[in-house]
Amino acid sequence: QVQLVQSGGGLVQAGGSLTLSCAASGGTFSSYTMGWFRQAPGKEREFVSHIRRSGGGTKYADSVKGRFTISRDNAKNTVYLQMNSLKPEDTARYFCAATARFGVVTTTGLYDYWGQGTQVTVSS
Repeated sequence: QVQLVQSGGGLVQAGGSLTLSCAASGGTFSSYTMGWFRQAPGKEREFVSHIRRSGGGTKYADSVKGRFTISRDNAKNTVYLQMNSLKPEDTARYFCAATARFGVVTTTGLYDYWGQGTQVTVSS
């Protein structure tokens, strides 16, 4: 079993920055594609970003492209999401996730393990 423990999040004003982290244990971190998703109240969970096992390939949702950066440190078993130029519409609970699948993986049902989530609130 893989456990994902998230940290970071909080309240920030529009235009500000925030960094989320997700530490993995109980598995081989370097074997997993890692993703970030978010979910606002009353809305479905949506894809934000993912990163290949080696860290060389990334993908972003159009809504965050150019503002968010995903990265990973396999030596620390940790994936990060740096969020810049935050907007009120970025307000949501953010989840990290892991999947043994590789390639382009943007669907929630294809991920095997999930973190507990952390709230990000962006004020106007």
